[in-house]
Amino acid sequence: MCINCIRNQVDITEGIPKHATICFCRNCERYLQPPMLWVACQLESRELLALCLKKLKGLNKVRLVDAGFIWTEPHSKRIKLKLTIQKEVFTSTILQQIFEVEFVISHQQCDDCAKVMAQNTWKAMVQVRQKVDHKRTFLYLEQLIIKHSAHKDTINIKECKDGLDFYYASRSHALKMVEFLSAITPLKSKASEQLISTDIHSGTSNYKFSYSIELVPICKDDLLCLPSKIAKTLGNINPLVICYRIGNSVHAMDVNTLAVAEISTQTYWRTPFQALASVKQLTEYYVLDVEPCGPVRGKYVLADIQVAKAQDVGRNDTTFFARSHLGGILNPGDSVMGYDVGSSNFNNDAFDSLHRGSLPDVILIKKAYPSHRKRNKGRNWELRQLNKEEEDMAPRKQDKERIEQDYEMFLRDLEEDAELRSTVNLYKADKPKKEGDLAMVEDSESDYEDEDFPEIQLDELLDNLKLDDGPDNEYDSAQDGDDMMMD
Repeated sequence: MCINCIRNQVDITEGIPKHATICFCRNCERYLQPPMLWVACQLESRELLALCLKKLKGLNKVRLVDAGFIWTEPHSKRIKLKLTIQKEVFTSTILQQIFEVEFVISHQQCDDCAKVMAQNTWKAMVQVRQKVDHKRTFLYLEQLIIKHSAHKDTINIKECKDGLDFYYASRSHALKMVEFLSAITPLKSKASEQLISTDIHSGTSNYKFSYSIELVPICKDDLLCLPSKIAKTLGNINPLVICYRIGNSVHAMDVNTLAVAEISTQTYWRTPFQALASVKQLTEYYVLDVEPCGPVRGKYVLADIQVAKAQDVGRNDTTFFARSHLGGILNPGDSVMGYDVGSSNFNNDAFDSLHRGSLPDVILIKKAYPSHRKRNKGRNWELRQLNKEEEDMAPRKQDKERIEQDYEMFLRDLEEDAELRSTVNLYKADKPKKEGDLAMVEDSESDYEDEDFPEIQLDELLDNLKLDDGPDNEYDSAQDGDDMMMD
């Protein structure tokens, strides 16, 4: 037979597909090389040609002589190849044929892009909760996380009603966060895991891990009434104490004797108890007289102090006598915040078991600076915050006001407590005070003098640099150890 008759009877392209599909990821602009490899190729490149030829299964039965691209519009989502093949059809008879193959580009997301864009890509989650009616603990915890860059491995941070959720791509990163939190605050943790998939051939399984962390529901300056069992184990200390510091344990003090006790995490969770009163129940008092009466423990000086409620000054002659640890910083004429124990009604079994005649009328907590607040119209410093994702339901107007009030109280605590301020990073504010505010400050300074107010000095502030790497570039700082305070 002649060549033309042979070509009419024998088709050497039989078994080679003339149409095929190739997968392309639009996000990273890579093509799928089966089974799971994604490679980057330019249009009409040697790499793309090799990838397309691997998709044609019947080429191994013929001899490929030539292959090339046929030009198509880049937006047509089509790739055309012109192939020249040879095959021996009869004895010593080799037939050569030219044909076209069309590839359709199908869009498919690669695994890496899917992990970035999907909402459920985390492998481990740390849920931090505290059952209190304010956010001041988490505001301070947020500053410690920023200072020590403990959030650098998170892929997402979500703000919830009672705390924060940290999401991680690796279980080891979540365990690292749990260890960091355990070093700075007393807590209890519980781990759980959920099976996602199992490979029966290799025996491997895919899990998601969750770590539930509950912080001790006690904050700095809270009024505590210790259960009798705990009070006896702590050297038979007076059950009615205040919390003057939170580190990796709860530090309590008896304001009548300056006796201190440390409640470890294990001791607390064996017999958990709630705070008798929090800082939101503090009452402002006016100091009438201060008389030191003995013991001194560091910065705390025991003194008998005569006070009157600030709202009653000029209205009646009702005064109260309180023994306090603030004898070293209070003077007649100062303002102080305290708990009105005498007229308060506490729903607490441990408090009800105490002898009423031995209870004080007032327990003083900290010095207040109302005159400074009247003339202070702005701050020359600011704090950085984490990039948190808010919960799905928008907070109500009352909740927003409460959150703003908690944040303002936290800023005031930083201003008034130099020891607390030393554990966080403060940054210089980008916008200074307005001229009108400065004029108001100068006019009022002649009327009010707070010489003992712990002003924030410029050497305590860090330059607020914003680099291009991201919004959370922080300064490396030394660890503050177990004496960090949790507010």
